[in-house]
Amino acid sequence: MPSLRSRDKTNQELPLPDEKVEVRRSPRRRRTVSAYRDGDTLVVMIPARMTRAEEKHWVAEMQRKLQRTESLPLPRSKTSDLTLLDRCAQLSSKYFDDSATPASVRWVAPMRTRWASCTPVDATIRVSRRLQEVPTWVLDYVLVHELAHLRVTPHNAEFWALVRRYPKAERAIGFLEGLSAAAGLEIEPAED
Repeated sequence: MPSLRSRDKTNQELPLPDEKVEVRRSPRRRRTVSAYRDGDTLVVMIPARMTRAEEKHWVAEMQRKLQRTESLPLPRSKTSDLTLLDRCAQLSSKYFDDSATPASVRWVAPMRTRWASCTPVDATIRVSRRLQEVPTWVLDYVLVHELAHLRVTPHNAEFWALVRRYPKAERAIGFLEGLSAAAGLEIEPAED
């Protein structure tokens, strides 16, 4: 892995074949490199002190990584409302003793301020299509969160105790916060 030495703080676009790439340098970023797609542009975020050679290496590496990820077919559970409902049934059984059973669960157009929503009165759950691309364990956290609303409506201590039955809850919350920030979304974490 290349070392981190240079102090160049400019944002720069590098011309690469068949793909528009924007490199964002951050003085706050120390070691990590991350990337995401913004429309047809690959955005690569790197530490400001990286050299041009390191930048070139990491842009190519992140291109390869995203291409591998994007070439994988989505699991059926991430594309069908019916399999999403089935997954909720499995999670309800595992974490809620089958006491949180939604009447329907469906994918909806990307929401601007949340990842999913639940209406306890009619036991419906709606999940943003943005989550079709996240790891399964993150989607499972969101579903557990919404299932908990079928038992306890407000985000109070009782609610969070239910949500934290899911062992990857904290990790998934961190993943979603990072995803929201990286994509420039205005999705805030749920309040305690």
